Amino acid sequence: MSESAAFESLRIDRQGQVAEVVLLGPGKGNAQGPAFWREMPIAFSQLNQDESVRAILLRGSGANFSYGLDIAGMMNDLGPHVMGENLAGARTALLDLIGRLQQACTVVADGRKPVIAAISGWCLGGGVDLIAACDVRVCSAEAKFGVREVRLAITADIGSLQRLPKIIGDGQTRRLALTGEDFDAQRALRIGLVSDVYETPELMLAEARKMAEAIAKNPPLVVQGIKQVMNYGQDKSVADGLRYVALWNSAFLQSEDFAEAVASFMERRPPEYKGR
Repeated sequence: MSESAAFESLRIDRQGQVAEVVLLGPGKGNAQGPAFWREMPIAFSQLNQDESVRAILLRGSGANFSYGLDIAGMMNDLGPHVMGENLAGARTALLDLIGRLQQACTVVADGRKPVIAAISGWCLGGGVDLIAACDVRVCSAEAKFGVREVRLAITADIGSLQRLPKIIGDGQTRRLALTGEDFDAQRALRIGLVSDVYETPELMLAEARKMAEAIAKNPPLVVQGIKQVMNYGQDKSVADGLRYVALWNSAFLQSEDFAEAVASFMERRPPEYKGR
């Protein structure tokens, strides 16, 4: 079932408790134009508020995940600020614009629901910003990546420089960002950008869907708790993280789902979690 009649840059398909967000462009290779930056925060805010959605799978339409920023399509937005007068008003407007663009990825990273990025073909620039905001990343063997902003005389500003060091380490992030070099699926696996590489895009998508379904079968409030606790701990000490998760469980451990987990174990049957 599709729920995306109002969106131009993406489509949302529902399969049970999994929402599949499909990037559509309209730029070539699902490039990120004005509609993408405007619609992503709206779409993901809706999904995060929908209690029937327990996991989100994010992928590109066609052969590629995303070519990144649609430079031609964004010139009406970026051009006057970048090419215009270098005055305080224009600089402030550009600062505000970048902040709005960042929300397209921040809503993925900070949202309640876990997001799996299923990557085939090219994933460049803003595409890497987007997958870095996801919880899990898998790709097909022909996938290629690049933090290319430096080649466009831009300091990457949508999230790669902040999120990638926590995923692949500081040194790897600096190399990729400073060189702008492209790299393949095996290197993405080796440095930890993706957790799995599959032989074909079709197999990759099938396995990503299985993972999303497996997540969706788990107690939803606990799944959301795992994401929130791990997000909190990224820039905290172990002691701070332990204190936070202790407070989290002291507040939310008592639930119908916990009782159901115990009962299903004792009765040797699959659990049925309801998020209560």
